[in-house]
Amino acid sequence: MRKPRSSISSSMPTSNPLLLLLFFFFLLPISSSAVKEDNEPFVGVNIGTDVSNLLPPSDLVAFLQLQKITHIRLYDADPNLLKSLAGTNIRVILSVPNNQLLAIGSSNTTAASWIRRNIVAFHPNTLITGISVGDEVLTTVPSSAPLLLPAMESLHDALVASKLHTQIKISTPHAASIILDPFPPSQAFFNQTLTSFILPILQFLSRTESPLMMNLYPYYVFMQNRGIVPLESSLFKPSKEMVDPNTLLHYTNLLDAMIDSAYISMRNLNITDVVVLVTETGWPSRGDSKEPYATKENANSYNSNLIKHVLDRSGTPLLPETTSSVFIYELFDEDLRSPPVSEANWGLFYGNKTASYVLRVWGSGSFLAMDTANETYCVAAEGVDGKTLQAALDWACGPGRANCSEIQPGEDCYSPNDVRNHASYAFDSYYQKEGKASGSCDFKGVATITTTDPSHGSCLFPGSKTITNKTKQVVNSTQTSSGGKKLRLSRFSSIRISVFSNDFHNLLPLALAFPTILLFL
Repeated sequence: MRKPRSSISSSMPTSNPLLLLLFFFFLLPISSSAVKEDNEPFVGVNIGTDVSNLLPPSDLVAFLQLQKITHIRLYDADPNLLKSLAGTNIRVILSVPNNQLLAIGSSNTTAASWIRRNIVAFHPNTLITGISVGDEVLTTVPSSAPLLLPAMESLHDALVASKLHTQIKISTPHAASIILDPFPPSQAFFNQTLTSFILPILQFLSRTESPLMMNLYPYYVFMQNRGIVPLESSLFKPSKEMVDPNTLLHYTNLLDAMIDSAYISMRNLNITDVVVLVTETGWPSRGDSKEPYATKENANSYNSNLIKHVLDRSGTPLLPETTSSVFIYELFDEDLRSPPVSEANWGLFYGNKTASYVLRVWGSGSFLAMDTANETYCVAAEGVDGKTLQAALDWACGPGRANCSEIQPGEDCYSPNDVRNHASYAFDSYYQKEGKASGSCDFKGVATITTTDPSHGSCLFPGSKTITNKTKQVVNSTQTSSGGKKLRLSRFSSIRISVFSNDFHNLLPLALAFPTILLFL
């Protein structure tokens, strides 16, 4: 949990500014497809409870099933919720709060009681797969650090006694700040003042075949390093590629670099058989005046692209065959959290189950489809100028083969006779025709998905459930739209060349001062 339910700074890794600057280089597009199969990397959600009118356990479980959520992490062991999860095939990681470490770490009897009360009483009907002991203990409550491993070992011994140790793994989530100099990843290492705690924990994880749990927030890295770290890299968008000068590995997003820094740090301690599990990651959808990048659009981009990235099983540059599973922080906005504003706005949903924003995850199965009836529409985005909308409209009605007959003069959707209305209709026609496929509501960034039916008066949009099955001749404007399409492609190519050229000249003085940069020019 960012700011461990404590200090934002605890989640931020430190790095040499010059090395970080050199780490972000070329412009390269990324692409991925989402594949969801059994026994593959998963995307789960954290469920916090600082929510007004939190759903009753039975309703919460029904909602999880409706959203096809199969992995959750709970911050405490609620017996009523654990009972409601029985028979659902939803896999659960339970947490031991920091304030229970003293009792559990100093008493095997207390640890055994905790296991009997919270695990044995529910498993296997409720699929408990892991226990996260404490949260960011080494960085947020360092006075409890000596208790951490004893607590983990006591709980493991209790699992062994119950013959559950092969089914339920024990670990502890760490803040990213336990890793120093994480960029580039090849130079990362654990904070040496914590090594006396970290190494025995890693040896325990290796011995028990448990994962290293990491809370990784590209949002905080970006906020701390604005002007050096591109926003696009933080959001899994095409951006300046990050090149590790020591390994020559190319990074297309910040999260992969953070994960690889954890693997490199473990290697430096001769630990090579422990996998990284990202127990928290996300992006806030709202913030105060000092958090201008905490927006719904950025949160949507981060979490949508994160889901696609994980389900694509693409691994990391260092370990392309190993894809870390992740838990998104978090399911619901926790409106009872204290300031800053962003603290209460990390949720995918509001407490009443309404989506905070509609994730663009079509093509990833029905996982987190947000709109439970799949009633989504594609409309023109706010703030787009008429000329740009017209070009997109021409393409949709032309090469896109959207049915634009209803926006012709005299037809039901002709009024209001403006480009925004007509573009919205054409966009939705194309979007519905393509089966709401991922990327079919974009049009170079001028369209957006909504759950509000844009139909008005006698004008029924293609996605409306009440639309009739009447068909009309598709009206195309291929000549105009073809020109618009060429213009967009030409402009995009010019931007790429211009940026590459500018980067070369801007980096040349640095290259002369640091010859290793010449490897990348």
